[in-house]
Amino acid sequence: MGGLRAHRGELRSGQEKGTEVHAGSFLRRREIVLDSALLARPPEMLRILTHELYHFVWLRLGNAARRSYEDLVAGECRGGMRGELGWSSQWRKDALSLRDRTQRTRRWREYVCESFCDTASWLIGGTGRHPEYTLERPARERRRAWFLSRKELERISV
Repeated sequence: MGGLRAHRGELRSGQEKGTEVHAGSFLRRREIVLDSALLARPPEMLRILTHELYHFVWLRLGNAARRSYEDLVAGECRGGMRGELGWSSQWRKDALSLRDRTQRTRRWREYVCESFCDTASWLIGGTGRHPEYTLERPARERRRAWFLSRKELERISV
């Protein structure tokens, strides 16, 4: 598919409505869709595919581990840490209100999931430097340590 857009929970090609995206995951169908334009950019395709695969990991991670990651990210937000490790999480972070975080709204939980997937992509499928890697160094290092400390991640099969 080329020129993917997400609109109301659907991926469409060749449409003007919706948000431009490079890929999408359909967890219930166990399916990932990638924009065919990524074939010409293998490092970017790897980065985005890794992000999409980690949506399946997030689903299987378990509540305690997901909440632990959420607490890490909430601490970053309380501390005024700027940036993110991908566009997918950055635009969601930018749209958050204090209420979203304190009441753990759907908007907040979706941001945390995207942050998890972007962080995994940065760690595993990353290309070293990327314009979307804007998270401040102390937060990057705490996220790296969190991922490396999680034994659950070793046991998950997607």
